[in-house]
Amino acid sequence: MTLPRFYPVFDSADWVARAVPLGVRLVQLRIKDRPKAALRAEISTALALCRRHCAALVVNDHWQLAIELGADWLHLGQEDLDSADIAAIRRAGLKLGISTHDRAELDRALALTPDYIALGPVYPTILKKMKWTEQGLDKLTEWKSLIGDIPLCAIGGMSVERAPGAFKAGADTVAAVTDITLNPTPDARIRDWLTVAR
Repeated sequence: MTLPRFYPVFDSADWVARAVPLGVRLVQLRIKDRPKAALRAEISTALALCRRHCAALVVNDHWQLAIELGADWLHLGQEDLDSADIAAIRRAGLKLGISTHDRAELDRALALTPDYIALGPVYPTILKKMKWTEQGLDKLTEWKSLIGDIPLCAIGGMSVERAPGAFKAGADTVAAVTDITLNPTPDARIRDWLTVAR
């Protein structure tokens, strides 16, 4: 499977609405701590936007809603794996991405035959508190050698300037969050990402 090389992660359908008309073809909706009705509305809106623009939406964490709303992709962190019904996810035909940070987590993820593996944080990240220090580019190279043809996603502290190094180290796609959402000109930054990820 070949994934688009640029993979932004957003916390609202409004951000998805900005990104997909610019040419983004793979985007994750990662929303935490919202009521179920609000989550359903955000995911539904983002799915409709992505389908209109021939883009793929990856739903983070909320596997029941992803199944209910007919999403194509799901992303689970290691904690999410503890409670997710993987059999139901697979029966629904969802493609699955899984976060990893160390070899034990990678082994656990590979046992589930994921459609991509994410490694992070490659660089220090301000997005959330993490117990892992930065993984570095060498870890990307190591992970790629271990997972073979499974697409590898680099995430954590990624920027337009750092993306070429991640691709050279073995990443197939690079996820970005605050490099876009905290940028004073986010639309221009998305265009920069699309250029560097060609």
